[in-house]
Amino acid sequence: MPEIAVVTDSCASIPEPILEELDISWVPYYIHRGEEVLRDLVTAKRDSFYRWLATAKVLPKTANPGPGDYLQVFQSLAEDRGFREIVSIHMTSKGSGAYQAACAAKSMVREILPNLKIEVIDTLNVSMCHGWMVIEAARAALEGKSLFEIVNLVKKMMPITKMIQTADTLKYLYMGGRIGKAKHMMGSVLHIKPLIGMKEGIIVPLGQARSRTSAYEKMIKMVEDVVGHMGRVKIAYVHAAAMEEAEKIKAIAETKLTCVESIFAELSPALGVHTGPGTAGLCYFPV
Repeated sequence: MPEIAVVTDSCASIPEPILEELDISWVPYYIHRGEEVLRDLVTAKRDSFYRWLATAKVLPKTANPGPGDYLQVFQSLAEDRGFREIVSIHMTSKGSGAYQAACAAKSMVREILPNLKIEVIDTLNVSMCHGWMVIEAARAALEGKSLFEIVNLVKKMMPITKMIQTADTLKYLYMGGRIGKAKHMMGSVLHIKPLIGMKEGIIVPLGQARSRTSAYEKMIKMVEDVVGHMGRVKIAYVHAAAMEEAEKIKAIAETKLTCVESIFAELSPALGVHTGPGTAGLCYFPV
């Protein structure tokens, strides 16, 4: 067992077998669907949720875990499992309150367990970019690295871990208020596939394409521009109810890049709700 516990939340979208293998603790987000309150990946399962989302007329609201949710996990790790150090790793604070909630929980737990040391990290990233940092932190913990070394590892990954993603339709970006009606209508008529990424913790447009294939080729070209032809990367192919599309991205990537490690990861419902079923993309970092 590692001496340092690694905590994250469901929006990291890390596949369950990896969570179990690396002993990663996670806290579910909330999804408010009308009067119904769901917990991400607990009562909101990927398959059934995305089937429902394809028919939804109004998007559900999502909310990050509260300080009490993190406090419960921190206490359990210390009192039930004997951990004395914890690193808690979260998606960008510019898009979610999870980091702030975990910081509040850290202050609360200090009153109860003054000897428990907790480092809370705002990755300024999302999806499996956030997920990769959690995975590498957990691997470092299993190798016996110190809390200081693990925090530095994550901080070094933050500026070089990148997401590129496209949506099958602009419908969910429009329903969520992220684009206007005119852009939604024009994009739908022209079958535009927007490419989005993240810069300094904020979602930014990276371009657009007129077909999925073109979008995927542009994605890989963007990665190639950073790491070079056949550059070495660790890469996660992310999707929302679109495994076949993720496999297409992988097929292109493997002709242009040296993929040291590849993972398929389906977005958690609390994350996928914003771009909808059919979303596909990648999260990578050079190695």
